[in-house]
Amino acid sequence: MLAQLPPVLRELQLPLRLRLWDGKEVQFGPDPTVTMVVKDPGLVSLLANPSLDTLGSAYVEGRLELEGPILEVIRVGDALTEALVSSEDNGAPPEYAAHDKDTDAKAISYHYDLSNDFYQLWLDREMVYSCAYFPTGSEDLDTAQVAKLHLLCRKLRLKAGEYLLDVGCGWGGLARFAAREYGVRVFGITLSREQLALGRERVKAEGLEGQVELELLDYRDLPQDGRFDKAVSVGMFEHVGHANLLGYCQRLFGAVRDGGLIMNHGITARHPDGRPVARGAGEFIDRYVFPHGELPHLSTMVAQLSLAGLEVVDVESLRLHYARTLELWSGNLEARLEQAAQLVPEQALRIWRLYLAGCSHAFQKGWINLHQILALKPHVDGSHELPWSRADIYA
Repeated sequence: MLAQLPPVLRELQLPLRLRLWDGKEVQFGPDPTVTMVVKDPGLVSLLANPSLDTLGSAYVEGRLELEGPILEVIRVGDALTEALVSSEDNGAPPEYAAHDKDTDAKAISYHYDLSNDFYQLWLDREMVYSCAYFPTGSEDLDTAQVAKLHLLCRKLRLKAGEYLLDVGCGWGGLARFAAREYGVRVFGITLSREQLALGRERVKAEGLEGQVELELLDYRDLPQDGRFDKAVSVGMFEHVGHANLLGYCQRLFGAVRDGGLIMNHGITARHPDGRPVARGAGEFIDRYVFPHGELPHLSTMVAQLSLAGLEVVDVESLRLHYARTLELWSGNLEARLEQAAQLVPEQALRIWRLYLAGCSHAFQKGWINLHQILALKPHVDGSHELPWSRADIYA
């Protein structure tokens, strides 16, 4: 069986040990930090040309065990596939189909209705499930998430008494924060019943019922009477789908008043044409983590916002901030694996271990990005209400 392995594996000098189902072992470098335990003999032949999807799927299905620090497992797995898979980013652009409400509702439920208690194990106190912001790079997770919430509110130039729309509000962390710290009214929507239930509990516990309203609502059903002063969408447009992006942007346009601001904060693709990256990592995410998730390129998102009549006024990349956020999330989960195992099925826990650590690696390597895109709905005469500089954002 070991003879089936390509000779180049030994030349790589990876800190990797391979242990077979019969106890036989082979090392591919000195002082191994990662051990792959092959439980299925059929996997040996696949190791001659493994993708990250192949390895990840084998682990999720229990055909392969992984020993060692999870971030190191991801790093070694990436180096292994990079050496053995012919080339990266060589797939054809995917064909995108329009999402309907039922498809989106099921996809959101699959990911976000897993277990509120599970998410609480590794998120920050406010349960903000999106990229944090590290002004110096040394902040802890709670501090960095508060800094992100302030950054969003400042970019939106929120003022007391304004009405804010929060599209994809999650557990309501941003909605409560904006109401509490900036004095605005907030209408938040989600497709996750679990998130909605806990979000409403926290709104009530903080005595914010008069300021924050959370509802189970699809973005396609948003009111189109311009009732909102500002709108924010965090970690949402990744679920919309390319074929629906223009309609999504048009719904945001119709929801805010003339002069209103719209903040889109989300993950963006590496390639404008949507080609897959990272030797199967995208396929793994689509199959196990975010079914029907589609990452638009920054240029695509800017184009769709513009076609909807919105003017893009500010763009900021937080790629390395998300790499750090995911590293901290992964560390929190790894420190609480026994508790997590009591809350979710074994396969789900395997998925999430790979997902958090793998995505941290992906952002670090530049396979994907995170952009905050601020747009405005101009007044009829073309004027707007923004300051002449960005100085107020970072004051």
